Amino acid sequence: MERGGYFSYCSYERLALYTWSEVFAMTSHVLQFTKLSDRDRKAVAPMPNLAEGDQLELRIRREGGQLQTLSLPASALAPVEALLDHLLRGKRVAVLTEDQELSPTDASTILGISRPLVVLRMDRGDLPFRYVGKHRRAKLKDVLALKAKLDARQKSLDALAEDTEDLIVNHGL
Repeated sequence: MERGGYFSYCSYERLALYTWSEVFAMTSHVLQFTKLSDRDRKAVAPMPNLAEGDQLELRIRREGGQLQTLSLPASALAPVEALLDHLLRGKRVAVLTEDQELSPTDASTILGISRPLVVLRMDRGDLPFRYVGKHRRAKLKDVLALKAKLDARQKSLDALAEDTEDLIVNHGL
């Protein structure tokens, strides 16, 4: 699987927008991912920059030609804007809830570590989980929080390794 994809999070009633290829693999049995065709992307005008106080309305044209307008609250602007931005850039997107439960295998896909290491992190208390029968389940938001923590730790280790290499090369240590 491709690493280095990106992830976007916009809070709106505990919804999150993700475009990770790992999340696709994890949720392909649960969610429908969507991507606009090149023709559709070219036909859609880019969304204008929104300012404070702008209101978002969604117009739906029914099969019979009836128009229906849905007014969205201001808190929905950021997630809708992010969704449209990703779609217009040709990214595959899905909307997930933060409290969606994942198996250790699904969590390992997101975290980039093996399933046994995920189970170890669960047992050590690093990743909260609950049992559903005999099966462990962790919430997506907890998995993403652990991923952020692991990514920060890895960034620190990379900086330390770079500093060590600098000391060796430039100072003969």
